[in-house]
Amino acid sequence: MKSRWTLAPPQPLLAGQLAGQLKIPPLLAQCLLNRGFSEPPAIENFLHPRLQHLADPFLLPAMAAAVERLLRAREQNEPLVIFGDYDVDGVTSTALLLGVLHALGWKVDFYLPNRMDEGYGLSADGVENCLKKFPVTLLLAVDCGSTAVETIHSLRGRGVDVIVLDHHQVSLPAPEAVALVNPQLEGTASSVPKHSGQPPGVAFQTFTELCSVGLAFKLAHALIKRGREINLPGAAKFDLRPWLDLVALGTIADLVPLTGENRILAAVGLQRLNTTQRPGLVALKKVAQSPPVLGVYDVGFQLAPRLNAAGRLETAEESLQLLLAPTLAEAMPLAQRLDAQNRERQKIEHGIVEEVAGTVRSKFNPQTDFAIVEGQLRWHIGVVGIVASRVLQEFYRPTVIIGGEGEEWRGSGRSIAGFDLAAALRECDDLLVRHGGHAMAAGLSIRPDKINVLRERLNELARRALKPEDLQPLLRLDAEVGLDEMTLEMLNELSRLKPTGQGNPGVQFCARNLVHARPLQRIGADKQHVKMWVTDTPSPPGGYGAAGGTVLEAVCWNGGDESLPVGKFDLAFVPQINQFNGNRSVQLKVLDWQAAG
Repeated sequence: MKSRWTLAPPQPLLAGQLAGQLKIPPLLAQCLLNRGFSEPPAIENFLHPRLQHLADPFLLPAMAAAVERLLRAREQNEPLVIFGDYDVDGVTSTALLLGVLHALGWKVDFYLPNRMDEGYGLSADGVENCLKKFPVTLLLAVDCGSTAVETIHSLRGRGVDVIVLDHHQVSLPAPEAVALVNPQLEGTASSVPKHSGQPPGVAFQTFTELCSVGLAFKLAHALIKRGREINLPGAAKFDLRPWLDLVALGTIADLVPLTGENRILAAVGLQRLNTTQRPGLVALKKVAQSPPVLGVYDVGFQLAPRLNAAGRLETAEESLQLLLAPTLAEAMPLAQRLDAQNRERQKIEHGIVEEVAGTVRSKFNPQTDFAIVEGQLRWHIGVVGIVASRVLQEFYRPTVIIGGEGEEWRGSGRSIAGFDLAAALRECDDLLVRHGGHAMAAGLSIRPDKINVLRERLNELARRALKPEDLQPLLRLDAEVGLDEMTLEMLNELSRLKPTGQGNPGVQFCARNLVHARPLQRIGADKQHVKMWVTDTPSPPGGYGAAGGTVLEAVCWNGGDESLPVGKFDLAFVPQINQFNGNRSVQLKVLDWQAAG
């Protein structure tokens, strides 16, 4: 599917001024301008993320109440249970809080719900099973609970206090928790008070993009900060930095924007993750055959899927046990089992993707189908979210995939820019048993006889919200460049934008009026990829270009013949450093192309 190219407006004067002030290349300055940075102090802090730039954790809503209740529990030797979630964000949050609270003297256990039997979050079944196992009077819900109004009301009536630490949308009315620590609530700070300890000139962003492991880190920070004020044993010398490997893992896996506080936590956390001695992560990196230096891609596509696999197919307890494993000998069998479960998950997912894509292709009308909703008996509910992502990639429509059995099925949806899926599901409330999530990803439960009506309703809502051009993927390009600008030195400078991801995309450029310098070459086991050599030097009549000009290697992954450029063309690409046989060279990853002019 061809994309809509949108080129960021060039700002040569401002980029040149910033380049001179900060001693950076004008191209890097332009990329920073494209990401909303125009002031030197803010740029300096963006390019050099430091923990000292993190804001006071007590600026979060209800953080003081959460800390007070937890400290009272410790003082009275009152046990508590952490009720987590089964994805990477939930598991890393639970592991971090278990480790920190236990080390500081709390009596703490954990409970992770079973996706198949108990569903997501503070379900009635999940909480009942939790309290049968741990009959406590204090429950800390992590990565869930913001919509559990009935469950938390019931617990309150039974004498159980609930602290919610979550980043998902909050229901109206909000649940009656002792403390609802959720940055989505109104009143989140948008500026930094003088007493917060923020250095002058630091651009502060709200906490609204933090995921639950980021919030867990903030809660731990708040406990230690308050603990030092009241001389809590162990707080004075407690070092939170070794836990940042888990924070980076959960933050990257949860696909939250890597801006503001998340950028700091991910950047510093990745450094920890690359040197971690945590046995579970050492074992996980080994079974995943990770590179020596992990980046965002490696965490998101190698480590996270293996940790997610257990929770998708059954329970995430083995993932948590892996993160808490005290020795490599105990960690390796757990990591190997998760690796095997991930292969099983991939097999199940592939089968459902083929089935869904075939069904949609047979009836898809791009003029009238603005949303895709498909459900089938016994489609595995642990993979429907991934399947929705795969289907969206092919058809570029908001997509909901539903599976299960019995009277209540469960589904997961993914959306596109311009369509708030969580808001749309609120307008389908009369069709759903329950629902929740974000603008771009949401979950639901539904009776199977309501699926067709849901499809019609979501299509109508999408037709109202989306214009035809919204249904074509947008390709945002940072700048038009000459091939001679794509040097190893320039790529090293551009790498200062990392870690890149949601909210801080990697650089994407275009080059105009290119021709092939050499014949194309098919590569890969099935010859499914194409390697080409491109140049912006005019070619002689009847031949290939490149007489004395810059020639760069470009790779088109899964490039069919119909998707390959011919004649003179413009190329959209990501510049990368290719390492082969000890040599480093610039290689272009092809995103799209169009005829020149």
